[in-house]
Amino acid sequence: MSKTLLYGATKIDETNSAYAPVESLAQFQWKNRVFVVFADRDNSRAARQENQLLADRSALDERDLVVLKVSGAGVRPLFGAADGLDGEAIRRDLEATEVGEFAAFLLGKDGTVKLKVSEPITDGELFAIIDSMPMRAAESLKPDKLS
Repeated sequence: MSKTLLYGATKIDETNSAYAPVESLAQFQWKNRVFVVFADRDNSRAARQENQLLADRSALDERDLVVLKVSGAGVRPLFGAADGLDGEAIRRDLEATEVGEFAAFLLGKDGTVKLKVSEPITDGELFAIIDSMPMRAAESLKPDKLS
């Protein structure tokens, strides 16, 4: 299984495009973390990933997570609201796999890629990664969100 964790650098070279916010998902920057799953309909790994994540919707909500599935040029929100997204632009911006192949990406609230996986990740692993991020740690110190 291939996992690439991208947020552990002590100093980030902001001129490096790997650390630039993903433009096609700019509507979420500073509001939501975004987990993007790439796969076509009949991909069993994508189905397993969806089931893993959607099993604990309250944990997704608590972490301000939006979950998107990109199939071909289409984008379907699996959790959270999303409008007017272009699957081809997202695939290009994230340098994702070919159409039909599985891949998943986690973007932080700053809009940059924090994790790239080529196999499904458990919700526990994903939440542990998010919870270890400095911005998430700061959020957990704040009083509960007002409804």
